[in-house]
Amino acid sequence: MDNTRTQDTFSQLSQEKILKIMNMVKNKEVSIEGALHLAQKEVHAEKDSEDLLTGSQFNFSIYKYKHYRWQKRILQIDFNTKTIFNIEKGNIKKQFPFSQVKACEDTERRRFSIVFHGRQDYELEAVSLDDKRKITYLLSRVIQSNSYKRPAESCTGRPAEYDVIHEGLLDLQQNSFTSTEWVKYLVQLREGELTLYCISLGRENKNADPVTNTVNLSGGNVSVSKENGCGTFSVQTKEHNYLFRIPFTVQNNRTEDVSKLQNEWVSLIEKYCQLWKGVSLSREGSQECISSEADYEEVSVSLNEETEDALHTGVSLAAASPNKSSASQTKPAAEEVVPVSPALPLSVGKAEVPPAPPAFLQPCSLSPLAKRTKAFHWDVVPWDKIQKSIWGSCDPHKRKIDVSRLCDQFQIQDVAVFFGNEPSVNQHIMLDQKVAHNFNIFLKSFRIKPSQLKEKLYIIHEESGGLTDEQITALRRYMPTPKDVERYQSFRGSPSELHVVDQFMLEMCKIPHLGQRLDLLLTIRELPVSIRDLEPLINQKIQASKQLQSSQKFVAVLEYILAIGNLLNEKAGKEKARGFRLSSLMKLSLLRGKDRTFTLLHALVEQIFLHEPDLAKFSQDLTEFEAVPDASMKGLSAEVDVLKKELENVTQCRRLIKTKTTKATPQESQFCKELKDLIQKYEGDLSLLSKRCDEMKKLYSDILVKFGEPQDLDSQELFGWISSFICEFRKACIDVMP
Repeated sequence: MDNTRTQDTFSQLSQEKILKIMNMVKNKEVSIEGALHLAQKEVHAEKDSEDLLTGSQFNFSIYKYKHYRWQKRILQIDFNTKTIFNIEKGNIKKQFPFSQVKACEDTERRRFSIVFHGRQDYELEAVSLDDKRKITYLLSRVIQSNSYKRPAESCTGRPAEYDVIHEGLLDLQQNSFTSTEWVKYLVQLREGELTLYCISLGRENKNADPVTNTVNLSGGNVSVSKENGCGTFSVQTKEHNYLFRIPFTVQNNRTEDVSKLQNEWVSLIEKYCQLWKGVSLSREGSQECISSEADYEEVSVSLNEETEDALHTGVSLAAASPNKSSASQTKPAAEEVVPVSPALPLSVGKAEVPPAPPAFLQPCSLSPLAKRTKAFHWDVVPWDKIQKSIWGSCDPHKRKIDVSRLCDQFQIQDVAVFFGNEPSVNQHIMLDQKVAHNFNIFLKSFRIKPSQLKEKLYIIHEESGGLTDEQITALRRYMPTPKDVERYQSFRGSPSELHVVDQFMLEMCKIPHLGQRLDLLLTIRELPVSIRDLEPLINQKIQASKQLQSSQKFVAVLEYILAIGNLLNEKAGKEKARGFRLSSLMKLSLLRGKDRTFTLLHALVEQIFLHEPDLAKFSQDLTEFEAVPDASMKGLSAEVDVLKKELENVTQCRRLIKTKTTKATPQESQFCKELKDLIQKYEGDLSLLSKRCDEMKKLYSDILVKFGEPQDLDSQELFGWISSFICEFRKACIDVMP
């Protein structure tokens, strides 16, 4: 064990927690290594509490699956406005009130899902396990605040830290392809979640961070039951089944003791499962009573997104399915893909020409094994619509096809030739079957030998021979888990005997700090692009704020509106106002006169033409408001904040992977030098961008003060009102002019 590392970890804990852990070791509940992992967990928890409960707005880079690919977004959790924002390039794409958040489900590796009331779930992927832990930590507080309001929340605007109701060491059953084992976890029960901290990763992973899983009880779909085995019970969720066992220890060495602990765990978990099930049902009942046009539009968008994802899933599954017999290929496509969509194409085996009209196949004398082509994933007309369409009388045999040219243009190059003979489909794979299946699909187009992977990580740019962005992203997704590392590092045979999936996974396990290296490469490429994209958007907001601040004509127009409004209200028996919110500009065209085509906006234009016609040209002072603004200052500030964090992570990664000896290879030395130069350059660029961002926020804050608007009003709303008012004002001018 690393004594320095152990001392550093324990020195950050209170005496009470140190004694608690040491007593566990004394009672033989945990090993020395387990105690170290437990101490690391406590340090992480304390750090999260300090970092996350002192702020009110948190920004994270995440990936969201859309349009057949993972798109990078910013996930902002704002405790000031009690809203979760989905931001893309400064533009707020979606926003969800805290009250809509139902649960947060922890899935494999870096992925997790946010479950909402009355809309589609959000399936997301964090850029790191640390970020995932922080996001789920914050979301658990959001979920907790939805049902249990505490005094601290009303004072600070943030959910208070809620207490651990029950905790203890439990064995969790974990199944692999070849074996089943019990792994020791520290399990903590809170009102809304069951948190699992792994404290026995094995000797090969003693430097790894503790593995954390969260079982959210707040979704209302979790149940618990006793099992037949002595001291065992299971917790079932929508995605997983967790089988726990009460371990025998010095203190719990009798069957009666174990049974008592089993009953205690089951009764407590059952209590809070039922509690959240009741809360969930009552919330869903209240949601059904709400019916507005906005809700209808939101649900429609969700259904469209879900359908689109389902269509792509069907295409992906079809492309990856095993070979079909020639007889099955002649069957209607709908028979094979009805569970996904009746309009999806036939399944395509890896050694088959993709399905196409008969004329494409008839003249082709080449064997599919000799020449494989890319598949054209068209949308197939359903069979029940064929007869009434042009396809019913269509005869593709009349059309001549140059088959050799077509096959040549769309031929798939043979890949992975270094693997020798294609391994048998029955060849044993050490990796989890589901992960291995998806990883194997990716490797089919990954033209790199396992032994070449490490040297590729020392090439920063793709044009210099490095990995593509898509390859880096895919490798990050299939990063070996601590259990994978333990499994592969215990392998003692020849790598050539392994399946290609295991060969790559074995090589990935051998590369130190692989995750950080991949993150570094991807971030160092994305940083300049992100800075270049954000700079003109920030400059536009600065210019718009300056125009709004200096425009006297716009202020004069507002004075006209105030005068007209006060006159009407006085005649209506209402009090006069000293000022009005700029959101009121949207209501001018809604108040109609005797002539239903004449609105208050027309009256404003008429009065301006009559008394100060020059004011009708006020929009010439506000040229930056010609188009409806896309990006918001809130979103842009979040983007800049995330870029700063990403550059800090790159700097830390560089220190981590920098060779500490004098035996660095020329390639490693060149990589470190180039990386250092890039970091210095991007630090300068980001510093300038950050200053412009601060200037933007200061100008906008002054604008809010000038017009009496609340400081939390987003620029996308304010600028949108002004932009729409300018557009409507021009239309009214055309109507009023003789």
